[in-house]
Amino acid sequence: MHAQVIRLESEPEELVETRPARAEEAAAVSTPEAEAAIPAKPAKREPDRERNRRIASMLLLPAFTFLLVLAMWSFLQTQIAPELPTPSQTWEHAVQLLSNPFYDEGPNDKGIGWQLLYSLARVAGGFGLAALVGIPLGFMMGMSVNMQRALTPLIQILRPVSPLAWLPIGLLVFKAVNPSAIFVIFITCIWPMILNTATGVKAIPQDYLNVASVLKLSKLELARRILFPATLPYVVTGMRLSLGVAWMVIVAAEMLTGGIGIGFWVWDEWNNLYVPSIIVAIALIGLVGIVLDGLMGLVQMRLDYTKR
Repeated sequence: MHAQVIRLESEPEELVETRPARAEEAAAVSTPEAEAAIPAKPAKREPDRERNRRIASMLLLPAFTFLLVLAMWSFLQTQIAPELPTPSQTWEHAVQLLSNPFYDEGPNDKGIGWQLLYSLARVAGGFGLAALVGIPLGFMMGMSVNMQRALTPLIQILRPVSPLAWLPIGLLVFKAVNPSAIFVIFITCIWPMILNTATGVKAIPQDYLNVASVLKLSKLELARRILFPATLPYVVTGMRLSLGVAWMVIVAAEMLTGGIGIGFWVWDEWNNLYVPSIIVAIALIGLVGIVLDGLMGLVQMRLDYTKR
């Protein structure tokens, strides 16, 4: 038998020397995919001390402001105007009023809840009429140069006039308190709606109008599909401004017209020299104003794509 000789050939030294070890290859190779595979370190949480400090500032600073107001109120009551009720007396009276806000003992004796609802109803009526008239007028002014030239001088003359100056005209025309107050709110609300809507129409990019021209949209489709969605942020802003001013004006209008409403109630309490009721009414008017503005803010966030 002949022994078979197996001859092993070793690799050249050059290849052995240039081949890196597997562990060294894995360490040396770095690609974006490999880096992405490495789990990211969790973001550092805000230190508890910093978070607590921010929460404390949000609570303590307003509390300090209210305490300062109460201190000034007490100083005025003790040193300057003893006719003013003390904060504790006003609080007790507020609890008494709000314990039964919707009592009804005749047309001249209703709870403060009814007074607020009557005022809100007048604001809603005037605000709604102003939206029905002012928003279409704003669209027409924004779309037509001739309409803008025709209406701008009249608007610039009437807009600076105090809304209460229109109250005698309303009483003369409508010969009743309720429609006259609604007319005053209508005059208050219409100018911001017209001007903001017209500004929004003018701010529409020309590309949108070019697309409408290519698609050969009718004027109704142009307004529904392009103009109204594009101007919605401006329209909602005008409505929000109008509502805030209207709530301030209705109180003054009701003081002059009488009847039922929070403004007349404040004036009637002043005639009876019952100051605690006036202070409570002032606080409620402010709170209702905050609620109305907050509701309009929610509507703005829902309908205005720039606020989402």
